[in-house]
Amino acid sequence: MTVFNTTFTSRKGWREQLQELWRYRDLIRNLIVRDLKVRYKHSALGILWSLLNPLLMMLIFSFVFTVMQPNNIPHFYVFLLAGLIPWNLFSGAVMGSTMQVVGNAHLIKKVYFPREVLPLSMILSSFVNFLLSLIPLAFFLVYSGIGFTWHLLWLPVIMFIQLLLVLGLGFFLSAFTVFYRDAMMVLDVVILGLFFMTPIFYPMELIQREATIFNVTLPIYRMVRWLNPMASLIDSYRTVVYGVIEYSPDGLPIYYPPSAPALDFMLRTGLTAFIIFLMGWSFFRFVSPRFGEEA
Repeated sequence: MTVFNTTFTSRKGWREQLQELWRYRDLIRNLIVRDLKVRYKHSALGILWSLLNPLLMMLIFSFVFTVMQPNNIPHFYVFLLAGLIPWNLFSGAVMGSTMQVVGNAHLIKKVYFPREVLPLSMILSSFVNFLLSLIPLAFFLVYSGIGFTWHLLWLPVIMFIQLLLVLGLGFFLSAFTVFYRDAMMVLDVVILGLFFMTPIFYPMELIQREATIFNVTLPIYRMVRWLNPMASLIDSYRTVVYGVIEYSPDGLPIYYPPSAPALDFMLRTGLTAFIIFLMGWSFFRFVSPRFGEEA
């Protein structure tokens, strides 16, 4: 059983750590390019898969939820892409960064560099893919008639919050997996469960407010908002890009055009993401001196 030894705590402060990462920015850039090349190596379409992947997933889900099981949501393809693209960034970056330290053990044992570079470069390469995936979303926004509104100016803020969240999880999981390789197996199940518990192909408003389980009434809607940061993030993405779906007493969807995200949820999600980032990075720095012997 692995026991974390506190004598290995990093003595570098936060400012020194950030300055060191900045000095290694060329290495980070080279690793980002390497990750992108490896991802699309021997692929006929190459980086175009960044555009095609969300489109193909959109076609499948659109067929299921408009043909096989109609939902009457206006412009469902835009509704879906606005949730699917941020989710792909989350799942791809978290899953990809988890094995970065273990997968590069040969480098860690031979060359010195800030160990944060490994998960950081993978997450940033996923972010590049995310930005490319926004191109088809922009096309469908114009095609649907929704168009571009001033509320899109919120996108950089929402992206930054999501990036903090993913970095925190990536730092923690990439370090944790060095000591417990089973974490990767558990993560597969967790990511799959989160996919269905996050409003990607259904509106947030469809989540019931309360549910009784074993005679205990739980505030399901509030729990999803509080315990799943991606639920609030995707809802915010969708609000500023697509709009909002609410339901009439008859169960019919009512569409409202894009608007500003709810500030209370944004502040809560931003604070949660920042705390996860600090905890994840602190844990990574705490155990990183042992990577050479454990990886």
